[in-house]
Amino acid sequence: MRTDMREQQGPSGRGPEIWLRGPVPLPDDPPPPSPPASGTPRRFSWIGLHGGAGVTTLATVYGGQDCGRNWPGPHDPRSVLLVARTHASGLATVPGALDLFRRGAAPQGLDLEGVVLVADAPGRLPRPLAERVSALESVIDVYRVPWVPDWRLGDPPGPPAPPPRQTEALARLTGHGR
Repeated sequence: MRTDMREQQGPSGRGPEIWLRGPVPLPDDPPPPSPPASGTPRRFSWIGLHGGAGVTTLATVYGGQDCGRNWPGPHDPRSVLLVARTHASGLATVPGALDLFRRGAAPQGLDLEGVVLVADAPGRLPRPLAERVSALESVIDVYRVPWVPDWRLGDPPGPPAPPPRQTEALARLTGHGR
């Protein structure tokens, strides 16, 4: 079964035209959505999984809606970031919340974007807590926020001040990158 390669390659011998310009959408296909402008911050609803998780500070620093411990309202952003502290009881709240989304028990129309873990103390996590974080990272995007002494003193730098250096991934996600 031999085919004539010259016919398939066309007059230039470079291959089929699709190789040069890629697939062509059918006339009935809607155009792909345009990406958001690079300077436009993306809005999220921040949901605390327990009291003192840091939702208000994160919403101040990265923008978005502070939902406290409630589901977003009808006019709040549909993209959700769950927030917990890195202490044992904070990390224990995350699997149950993830399970609500997995089972479809969360309000319809919400998009779970990830989990934000806020340091509960300066320094490294003890091994048992670090292992819990690793387990979470295997099932969902986890964004870590380090201990920030100024935030403890009540001085969160709201936009346009830059977020902490160690939170580049979260800053890019929310559109508040450096």
